[in-house]
Amino acid sequence: MAVALPKYRFTVRDYHRMVDAGILDEDSRVELIEGEVVPMSPVGPPHGAAVDRAAATFFRKCGDRVIVRVQCAVELDPHNEPQPDLLLLRPREDFYAAAQPSPADVLLAVEVSDTTLSRDRRTKLPLYARSGIPEVWISNLKAHRLELCRRPSGDGYADITVLGPDELMSAQLLPDLSFTARELFGA
Repeated sequence: MAVALPKYRFTVRDYHRMVDAGILDEDSRVELIEGEVVPMSPVGPPHGAAVDRAAATFFRKCGDRVIVRVQCAVELDPHNEPQPDLLLLRPREDFYAAAQPSPADVLLAVEVSDTTLSRDRRTKLPLYARSGIPEVWISNLKAHRLELCRRPSGDGYADITVLGPDELMSAQLLPDLSFTARELFGA
């Protein structure tokens, strides 16, 4: 009779100690999801271009009203530190040098999906909702659609709207700034 051994769940602190010890380096393409160190997909040219285009647009339109973070971690809870493609954060004098941003700091999280759409919807979106991130956008590069996920509740978002490439949208917490998916991510 085989005995199932319990899995060991790493904490964010353990995860950072692995970097400090050289087990992982700061450029490792991994993130901490539900206590597991999970590899991230390689960034191909369409994905990279979409992230760069969106970051440039956010920098230009938002100015110093937000801090735009590109492919950096957010500490959701003791066992989750994903790396969304983009974060719009509340401004802070130290630019988050003292600690990773927390869900309370996030105005908007953005995932750009070409090969990771299922994982972003099934795994990351519930984590963001459970931690109270007010809004997540998923850019579906293959379908040229943008999913606006709002009103976090439990393990999901109560309001999900799918927009085409030329429909205008704004982040809930930045309602005076409008974007189209084409402007942000190309088409």
